[in-house]
Amino acid sequence: MKVKLKAKGFKKKKSKFFSYRKRVCRFCADRLKRIDFKDLKIMESFIKERGRMVSSRSSGTCAKHQRQLSQAIKHARFLALLPYTTYK
Repeated sequence: MKVKLKAKGFKKKKSKFFSYRKRVCRFCADRLKRIDFKDLKIMESFIKERGRMVSSRSSGTCAKHQRQLSQAIKHARFLALLPYTTYK
């Protein structure tokens, strides 16, 4: 095994045994077919404090339910059930 020298010292060996736990979609686990725009408790957990939607990468939702979630949030915002932004 060759080790390349850097200006400050030796290059560290990286561990190959580190693994991530795969996230499971919350809606697939509950077997929900549709996300309702009137269910504000679920949607508020997917909205950041500034009013932005949480990405699927950070929330762990699958692509199908992320599309439904974004449409439901937009529908609820249009009907003034959820705010577009916060006032600070």
